[in-house]
Amino acid sequence: MAGAKWTLRGDYIESCNCDYLCPCIYTNPQGKATHEHCTAILVFRIDEGAFGATRLDGLSFAMVIRSGRIMADGNWIYAGVIDERADAAQRPALAAILGGEAGGTPQMIRDNLVSDFRGIDFRPIDVVMDGLKRSVAIPGLLGFAIEGVASRNQSGEPYYLDNTAHPANRRLALARASELHLHGFGLDLDLAGKGNNGHFAPFRWSA
Repeated sequence: MAGAKWTLRGDYIESCNCDYLCPCIYTNPQGKATHEHCTAILVFRIDEGAFGATRLDGLSFAMVIRSGRIMADGNWIYAGVIDERADAAQRPALAAILGGEAGGTPQMIRDNLVSDFRGIDFRPIDVVMDGLKRSVAIPGLLGFAIEGVASRNQSGEPYYLDNTAHPANRRLALARASELHLHGFGLDLDLAGKGNNGHFAPFRWSA
C-alpha cells in the first residue's frame, strides 16, 4: 500500500492563530509566531487524484498542526482528518498519504518536524468556496472561515505572497479569518472576530 504511486491536485485552505500576516511565512519559517504556539489547520480538497488504481477525486482531508514558537524547530503535534465519504479502498490510501507513510510532502513533514502524531480521524468535511471567501466545517471537531485580502487595483484578486517555502504552494493568497475553532486531538482553540491569518492556493502533490 505505502509503495504505490500517487498524485493529488486541487485546492488548499488554511487558517492559524497567528495575527495577520503570519510571520512563519515570510521568515522561512525562522521567525517567532505571534503567540507561544502556532496552531494551524490546513484543508485540502481533491479535484483529481489517485493512489495506484484507487481514484480519490472529490474527497477532502485536513492536517492539524501545533508547533512551538518557531515552526522550523520542529517538535510538532500533528493529526489528520479524512473525509468520511471515502470508501474501503480510499480510506487506507488517504491514510497512508496523510500519515506520511507513502512519501511526498506529508512524509517530509512527519519525518522532519513531528514528534507527537495523534492519529487520523474520519469525519464529514464541508468545504465552501465563494469568490474570495473560503470556509471549512468538520462537525464536532473544527471549523474556520477566511476571506482573501483584496487588492485595491480593482482586479478582484487577493494579495499574493510568492516564492515561499510553504508545503502546499510557493504562491499563497493572503487572507484574514473571521473565526477559527478546534476541539480535538487534545487541542482547544476558539477565535472569533480577531482577523487572524489565513491562506489559500491550488495544490499539487505526488510521490
